[in-house]
Amino acid sequence: MNEFIFHGGLAAIGGGLAVLGAGLGIGKIGGSAMEAIARQPEAADKIQTAMIIAAALVEGAALFGIVVAMLQG
Repeated sequence: MNEFIFHGGLAAIGGGLAVLGAGLGIGKIGGSAMEAIARQPEAADKIQTAMIIAAALVEGAALFGIVVAMLQG
C-alpha cells in the first residue's frame, strides 16, 4: 500500500512539473508576443496567430506529460 502511495505521489509531482513548465512557456510566449505587437502594431494579426499556435503546441506537450505521469502512477 505504501508503495502505491509513493508512486502516486511521484506521478502527481510529474504532472505538476508539466503544468508548471507549460505555464511558464505560455507566459513567455504571451509576453514576447505583446512586446512584438508593441514594436510593430501592423503585424499584430500575424503575431497573434503564431502565438496561439505556439501556445496550443505547448499545451499539447503539457497534456502529454500529465498523461504519461499519471499512467506511471
